[in-house]
Amino acid sequence: MPDSRIKSVIFADAAILGAFERLKDGKHEEKELYSQIDEVVKELGKNPDYGIRLPRKIWPKFYIRKYGVNNLWKCDLPQGWRLVYTVRGNSIEVVSIILEWFDHAAYERRFGYAER
Repeated sequence: MPDSRIKSVIFADAAILGAFERLKDGKHEEKELYSQIDEVVKELGKNPDYGIRLPRKIWPKFYIRKYGVNNLWKCDLPQGWRLVYTVRGNSIEVVSIILEWFDHAAYERRFGYAER
């Protein structure tokens, strides 16, 4: 049975939304990243399960403390970029919340892979 809940996408806070909006008017690489993130936002608006669900054992404590996540997802973007989001919902609505995006090196630092 198809999921008839309302699906939406938001950014975790004004700073993250502002950073996304600034990409649009940036250099070529930033505009390209904006376009890629925008495509993910559109996909998440249709399907919150679009990304890869990350196992709890690898979640950075930062996300639990700051956002109180109880699930964590990532989308791989071109050129090694990653976008991380969480999903919240109820029987009426599902909201994908963009937490951050970063290049591969920053992703590895956030998730502690660079320390291992």
